[in-house]
Amino acid sequence: MLQHIGTKPVASRQRLLTTVALQLGKKSREFALEGSVFIGGAVIQWLRDGLQLVRSAQEVNLLAESVGNSGGVFLVPAFAGLGAPHWDPYARGAILGITRDTSAAHLARAALEGIAFQVADLLDAMHADTGKRLRELRVDGGASRSEPLMQFQADILRVPVVRPAITETTALGAAYLAGLAVGFWKNVGELATQWEIEKTFEPRLPVEQAAELRARWNDALQRARGWEKSAPTALRTKRRKAH
Repeated sequence: MLQHIGTKPVASRQRLLTTVALQLGKKSREFALEGSVFIGGAVIQWLRDGLQLVRSAQEVNLLAESVGNSGGVFLVPAFAGLGAPHWDPYARGAILGITRDTSAAHLARAALEGIAFQVADLLDAMHADTGKRLRELRVDGGASRSEPLMQFQADILRVPVVRPAITETTALGAAYLAGLAVGFWKNVGELATQWEIEKTFEPRLPVEQAAELRARWNDALQRARGWEKSAPTALRTKRRKAH
């Protein structure tokens, strides 16, 4: 997740990165706050390849949409620890709230929601650093094609989530820069006219319910944190040998 912060870098107090967002020629640099999670969209691959719960990423969306909610299940995808803003290398993945009624659909939905919760954690950190409230979240990448994920993201953030017509933003940005370099486009203003919205997801979940879900997510997060560090030494040694 990136938040543009202008021409003056801001040193993060929330353990985010301050990165160069843009520099055209000899013009002044523009900066952004950057937060990265270790496992985002890759949790969908895990459902497909690791658990073999589905045969394609598209099936995850169909499963998730077949239920109205996660049935109280929370999936923390800390498979390799937690990245920003937590930075806990000892955290491990956790699935909490499973009951006899839990189905594959609930697990698929919890996996998608786990992505959205992590984004919300990053946004909280960025707001704490800049004091600026987000007006809308612009998304890109493969996971942005997931309708249930985008809707839940809007619900949990309480802001519109905007999906562009072209979701491969990184590649598109490189193409734009190349076009500017060779004079295909005259200036950045011309590029702004190229960007098109494919769909906007508006928040639908009541504020109180969204707050309750965030609180439950934080509970699940705390249970996943430090898990590997608390394991007996003999058990940790066996795991290293197995890897």
